Amino acid sequence: MDILEALILGMVQGLTEFLPISSTGHLLIGRKLFGLEDAGLFLDSMLHFGTLIAVLTVYWREVRSLIRHPLSRISLLIIAGTIPTAAIGLLFQDFFEEISKSGVTAGWEFVATGCLLWWAETYKKHGRKSLEDITIADAVMIGTFQGAAILPAVSRSGLTIAAALFRKINPAAAAYFSFLLSIPSIAGGIVLQSKDLWAASSQHVSFGALAAGTAASAIFGYMAVKWMISLLQKGSLKGFAIYVWIVGTAVILAQLANKF
Repeated sequence: MDILEALILGMVQGLTEFLPISSTGHLLIGRKLFGLEDAGLFLDSMLHFGTLIAVLTVYWREVRSLIRHPLSRISLLIIAGTIPTAAIGLLFQDFFEEISKSGVTAGWEFVATGCLLWWAETYKKHGRKSLEDITIADAVMIGTFQGAAILPAVSRSGLTIAAALFRKINPAAAAYFSFLLSIPSIAGGIVLQSKDLWAASSQHVSFGALAAGTAASAIFGYMAVKWMISLLQKGSLKGFAIYVWIVGTAVILAQLANKF
């Protein structure tokens, strides 16, 4: 892997982690295009570390407050949302890993993500709950949707934002809680991937490529979080739905032609 390939993958990871279009699905496509099966898997952990840096940078004040007040209301909501995510991930880890490696369902997962985004858009106008109104039940449902996003081409941010909108949470609070909830999810994913980080063919990834990919992931992840917060309040999710429908259809056609 050269530095340019790592930069491209880092940009893809950073943007697609927080835009509702599936980072894992796009990295899967990127690895297929570059022919980087093992090296790409090795790089995944550091690319996710880059997006963790991005969201921590955006929400550093909130994270500092949560650390200082671990039993605050927001802390308890994040814990409640993280429990179903962790349970799904741990119980079905092997199953999801096999699907992720093969990518056999990726096209249909992109399509399903688009359907949920289109449906969630119709709920935006009904969002009345602010951050202070989010309940434990809301957090558990959002966390359950986040757990389902372990599938490779299902968007984590897309599902958590959609779940929040389904629970009639206003767009600003939906984005805020979705991105805060991503912190333990991304961190947990890095921990689970750590064994693969050293087991994979690390010799195919130079330190320079690794550093470039991680930096690109952090920078573009930061930009994506900022943009998504603004877009969710003023824009529409339907554009993202159309985009993932196109990507999903392309992947399905490529699979039928034995090109993916």
